[in-house]
Amino acid sequence: MGVGFELVKKNHGAPGIDGVSIADFEANLDEELSRLQQELNDWTYQPSPVRRVEIPKPDGKGVRLLGIPTVRDRVVQVTLKLLLEPIFEPDFSPNSYGFRPGRNPHQAVEAAQQIVNSGKPYVVDIDLSKFFDRINHDRLIARMGEKVSDKQILRLVGIMLRSGVMVNGVVNPSKEGAMQGGPLSPLLSNIVLDELDKELEKRGLEFCRFADDCNIFVSSQKAAERVMEKVSQFIEKKLKLKVNQEKSQVAKSDKVKFLGFTVVNGTIAIARKALQMAMNRVKALTPRGTHKSLEPTLDKINQWYVGWSNYYSLTNYPSQLHKIEAHIRRRIRSRLVSQQKRRQYLYRNLVKRGVPPKQASKAVFSNDGRWALSNARAVTRAYPNSWFINLKGQEIRSDRKLAHWFDVSQWVRLA
Repeated sequence: MGVGFELVKKNHGAPGIDGVSIADFEANLDEELSRLQQELNDWTYQPSPVRRVEIPKPDGKGVRLLGIPTVRDRVVQVTLKLLLEPIFEPDFSPNSYGFRPGRNPHQAVEAAQQIVNSGKPYVVDIDLSKFFDRINHDRLIARMGEKVSDKQILRLVGIMLRSGVMVNGVVNPSKEGAMQGGPLSPLLSNIVLDELDKELEKRGLEFCRFADDCNIFVSSQKAAERVMEKVSQFIEKKLKLKVNQEKSQVAKSDKVKFLGFTVVNGTIAIARKALQMAMNRVKALTPRGTHKSLEPTLDKINQWYVGWSNYYSLTNYPSQLHKIEAHIRRRIRSRLVSQQKRRQYLYRNLVKRGVPPKQASKAVFSNDGRWALSNARAVTRAYPNSWFINLKGQEIRSDRKLAHWFDVSQWVRLA
């Protein structure tokens, strides 16, 4: 139990429906863990309903429903995960990469690339509709029972799956599904979909799966269509899940997005949709408003871009990263232009920063708006790419303390 709490603490997380935070729980740790252990031993433990949270999807279309268990329930789930993972992990398919120790999305994408390059460029891209919401409890517990003989563990998993969701103060019972957000849900999802993995292996198909994102690779369009039909039937009739026919597709690899990437001519590229979402994210992080300080904007961009660029560094096309970086620079230059309330102020600032007066005048006193000006030679000369990693000592009107907080090391790529 103690190890379980340490892992819960390490992952941080918000309180559940009881409002008890990790810090509150830790303040009475010995008592809380002792009570939990006693309830488990007496078979009196009952998990609380999870607190529903709606997270906007990255593409802006709809929301993803997450469930936040209470801290005490998370401790139990993590402890169960530590017990169950060694039992199921050794038998999971080598073609499964999601939520597994030592495995990550990059490995899945690289494996997909290797399969495509081996002569199987057609992809059967199967999308499972609301997968976590449709997990069949009875089938899951029965499958777990094939390897787990401890009835108490199976009972615990069962009552957690059926603990319900609290929405607007009302508890909705859970007859199916495993709410995303709990520490145990990823392992349970792999146990469910391992049955699909075994079926695909039995049929001699090459595939890559990351959680419920599964791509099957074949050598021809006709074979792909046949596999789509047969595998979809297996998923719906045997696994009791639903295939989203609108989002599922049969296509060549360069038309299919897998974990934000696509395989183009045997190489790995960032998918067009992922690039567009990044452009939209940059726009959202650099809103218009001359009254707004530049400092929080740069801070948020730092936090987002470092993580984004690290993930997408797998691309074989650095120009894709450069495109996002250039867009970030232009958005910031646009903000700098708009912060000069009058054209005369902008002209003086450009000249002060080393732009020849004639060039500065031609740009500033044209009819161009701030977006066009942000890409004008005079402005890019005043704020060159090197400026973005040499901010220390710069003075930007009301932003004179910029260098005090700015983590220049994170922006090396932006030069």
